[in-house]
Amino acid sequence: MGQVANGLRDMVRLEAVGLQYERAGRPGADALRDLSFEIPDGGFRWLLGPSGAGKSSLLRLLHLAVRPTRGQLQVFGQNMSHAKRGDLPDIRRRIGMVFQDFRLLPHLSAFDNVALPLRIARLPEDQIRADAMEMLRWVGLAKLVDSRPAELSGGEQQRVAIARAVVGRPSLLLADEPTGNLDDVQAERLMLLLREMNRLGATVVVATHNEALVARHPGRQLRLAHGRLVSDD
Repeated sequence: MGQVANGLRDMVRLEAVGLQYERAGRPGADALRDLSFEIPDGGFRWLLGPSGAGKSSLLRLLHLAVRPTRGQLQVFGQNMSHAKRGDLPDIRRRIGMVFQDFRLLPHLSAFDNVALPLRIARLPEDQIRADAMEMLRWVGLAKLVDSRPAELSGGEQQRVAIARAVVGRPSLLLADEPTGNLDDVQAERLMLLLREMNRLGATVVVATHNEALVARHPGRQLRLAHGRLVSDD
């Protein structure tokens, strides 16, 4: 894999960030409250906590799918509260996201799902083919490149989603329960890929319930409970 570009000292910085979703047009309960932490460029963080703790909401913030209700969120050194809506697509192209529910396009093959971010970036087709095939081989799906999502198992769809997230060598890589549909062998293979991306300079944040996986791959932890940060060790 090629080098991942390094950037600023802090890849991510949150200062007293809160997030409140609207319910039927009215403010709902706080999903996140008073979060303050930073992740340096090239850092690795486990994002831990029980269901409902706010892990997915925090990843949505970092992926720029939503903006903070209050506080300041900086990504790549830019204050996202002040970023223009038209600038967000270019910023998000530097962020890879592994969704818990895969979000593969059903009418596209495994290859075309993985190649999609590269085609959006308008890379040459020969480079797209080489990079997409490299990622599909890495996740063990080289023989299923022409299969559509409905023809794949849950674990295979998860691996396609992972390959799609990393194929563009993102500067910031976010993963929401990426091993939830994988067996132990594939989970370890995924961790090798995430660690390799991190070694090459990507900042990596992985949300998981798998405490055994965390124990096998020690790293700094952000632990949430009831939308608050209870540990940053």
